Amino acid sequence: MISIVRARDYNDMSRKAANIISAQIILKPNCVLGLATGSTPIGAYQQLVEWYKKGDLDFSQVSSYNLDEYRGLSGDNPQSYRYFMNTNLFDHVNIDKANTHVPDGMAEDGEASCAAYDAAVAAAGYPDLQLLGIGNNGHIGFNEPDDHFSKGTHLVDLTESTIEANSRLFDSIDEVPRQAYSMGVQTIMFAKMILVIANGEKKAQAVHDMCFGPVAPSCPASILQLHPNTVLVADEEALSLCADELA
Repeated sequence: MISIVRARDYNDMSRKAANIISAQIILKPNCVLGLATGSTPIGAYQQLVEWYKKGDLDFSQVSSYNLDEYRGLSGDNPQSYRYFMNTNLFDHVNIDKANTHVPDGMAEDGEASCAAYDAAVAAAGYPDLQLLGIGNNGHIGFNEPDDHFSKGTHLVDLTESTIEANSRLFDSIDEVPRQAYSMGVQTIMFAKMILVIANGEKKAQAVHDMCFGPVAPSCPASILQLHPNTVLVADEEALSLCADELA
C-alpha cells in the first residue's frame, strides 16, 4: 500500500518532499540517496540547497545514484542528467562529486556499463531513500509501459509520449534522444524507502493507476503498491482522480 501525503500545490509538494529527504540525511549522515531528474524535483532540490546554505544540512558523507541518463549525451552536455544534477543540486552543496553516480550515456559497451552500474548500486547497499517522479504514462525512471517489469539497468527505447513530454527541455523535439539508460524496476524496488512526487492534472491518471489500479507492467509505477515503504507526495490536481478512494 502506498502512503499518500496531500500537498496544496507544487511549492507545498516540493517542501514536503524536501522535508522527508532532509530527515533521511539528518538521521543517517552517510546515507545513500537515489535521485531523479526532470522538472518535478527541481523545487525539492532548491529547498534542500536553501537549508544547506542556512547550515541545517550536511551532504559531506552522502552518496547518490541517479536513475537514468540519455544515451549519447556526455556529462557536460547541458541536456544531460549529470549536468542537471550538478546545476540543480551538487554544485550548491558540500557533496563529494566522486560519490555521485549517473549512468554513462557515452559508454562504448552499454551492456557492460549497465552491469557495472548495477554492481555499484548493490555494493552501496541500495538507496536508503529513492526519489521518483512519475511519467504521464506511469513510467518510473525511464521504465516505459511494457509487457514485463524490467530488472537491472538497461537501454530503453523511449515512447513518443515521453519524447514529447521531455521536448520542453530542448530547443526542438528533434533534439530529444530516442534512447536512454535506466535503472530497472527491480533495482528501484530494493530501495529501503521510496518517495514519489507528482504535481499537475497531467499526472492524475498515472497517479490513480499507480495507487489504485492493478499491478501491471502497463503502468510500471503500479508495482510500488508492493513495496513496504512507499510514500507519495502529490498536489490536489495530481490526486484529482483519487477522490473516491481517499474519501
